[in-house]
Amino acid sequence: MEKHSAVRDSWGSKWGFILACIGSAVGMGNIWLFPARVSQYGGATFLIPYLIFVVIIGSTGVIGEMAFGRATRSGPIGAFGYATKLRFGHERPGRLLGLIPVLGSLALAIGYSVVTGWIFKYTADALTGTLSRMSGLDAFAAHFNATAAGNVPWQLVGMAVTIAILAFGIGRGIELANKVMTPLFYVLFVGLAIYLFTLPASGAGYQYIFVLDPKGLLDPVVWIYALGQAFFSLSVAGNGTLIYGSYLSRSSNVPSDARMVAVFDTVAALLAALVIIPAMAVAGQQLDQSGPGLMFIYLPNVLSTIPGGWLILILFFAAVIFAALTSLVNLFEAPTATLQELFHLKRPAAAAITGGAGILVGLVIAPIVDPWMNICSIYICPLGALLAAVMFFWICGRQFVEEQVNLARTRPLGPWFYPLGKYLFCGVTLAVLILGSVMGGIG
Repeated sequence: MEKHSAVRDSWGSKWGFILACIGSAVGMGNIWLFPARVSQYGGATFLIPYLIFVVIIGSTGVIGEMAFGRATRSGPIGAFGYATKLRFGHERPGRLLGLIPVLGSLALAIGYSVVTGWIFKYTADALTGTLSRMSGLDAFAAHFNATAAGNVPWQLVGMAVTIAILAFGIGRGIELANKVMTPLFYVLFVGLAIYLFTLPASGAGYQYIFVLDPKGLLDPVVWIYALGQAFFSLSVAGNGTLIYGSYLSRSSNVPSDARMVAVFDTVAALLAALVIIPAMAVAGQQLDQSGPGLMFIYLPNVLSTIPGGWLILILFFAAVIFAALTSLVNLFEAPTATLQELFHLKRPAAAAITGGAGILVGLVIAPIVDPWMNICSIYICPLGALLAAVMFFWICGRQFVEEQVNLARTRPLGPWFYPLGKYLFCGVTLAVLILGSVMGGIG
């Protein structure tokens, strides 16, 4: 049942693949949105439903996309085409639908490239001491506005690094980059968390994170936002995880790998909360901001005022660069691999084309990057995830699904997996799409 391409790149090791998937999942959603959600909706009161949804999505959707990619040895276009041909005898409808997650991945990558440019600029400013010498929200707000207006050189730097990593391929590019950057992200954030723990006033932040208000668990809004956060944090969108799965060998234990990705992505989100919320507590402020303003205005203003703030700013933005680049590479991988599959291009040429498109469109949409990202996250990405889930669980059918997810396993997944993926995960994905549209974005 497996479809093989003539030449297919592959991961050099199990941990190379896992680190790449973790790197793709760890991004701005973990760093600037998760801590704000934890603060806004009551610490552990938010964490409990969030962890429940992480377990559900990690044990169904993440496994499904990895297994679907490996089974078809293709990106979304080839995988969806394989599914409709398997069930209906025609691959064209599936291939056309497969364009949606590919274009969604490219669109989100283009918006992400703008933000990555900001991060490179702030890292440089942290290294030169520019940020630590600033004082007050007005100064940081003015600095952010100036950065956004003059972002072109830094946006080009971020894209140049991304294109170079993509051009080197899976083993020598994406895998190697993630083996370096993903562990460094964790090391830097662990170091920041330990340092903040030593500051006397940080205790209020930890107390807030782990306080449980049982009444809050009865609030449906808490569960809705926890669902959206878990969904987008795990990078389930019918593109990146699926395409990374397509480079897996048949000897890989997909459910085990998916579990590792879900665990480490959750650890990254918790680390971000353990750094940002105590930092706000040390400065005597309560975290009530999210989005770009948190990372580029409110948080730098706080970090610059606490002991050792200049060093914390450097370490923080260095860690954020690693998170941004690993996510950006993942988002550009789906369109890059698609160009290779459709037009039989060599890897560097495909990377240059997708990267060039990213640069041109990114420069145009830079002034409207916030609504651009909202459209991608609210509509395109959840739709891609829903299509991938329907193709795998509904169109390919139970026999195919169970065969693919149980490859290389000494003990097959229980009979719970297929109905959980077919009904619960697809229902959750549809809920994210509908609720996101109604509420203006929940991820």
